[in-house]
Amino acid sequence: MAYVCAYQEGKLIGYVNAAWDGKTHAFILDTTVHPGHRHRGIGKELVLRAIEQAKMRGVAWVHVDYEPHLKGFYAQCGFRSSEAGVFSVAREA
Repeated sequence: MAYVCAYQEGKLIGYVNAAWDGKTHAFILDTTVHPGHRHRGIGKELVLRAIEQAKMRGVAWVHVDYEPHLKGFYAQCGFRSSEAGVFSVAREA
């Protein structure tokens, strides 16, 4: 796992987690930039650095799940859409 963080004047303004299975697949999680620092390329740089950390550890594939409104952001980071399956284990109320 790698945590990549951005600081300004000693204060945390952004971070991203990269978790992997110990083999060839990594997952980008929790990409976050403080609202006052968004739209400056910080999030993209965090994601790219997390990908680089995964690559250095021998990862071949990096995955990310995101809400539809973030599709453009992750496309700018180099991600492309793919088919995937999901299974809900939550019980209906």
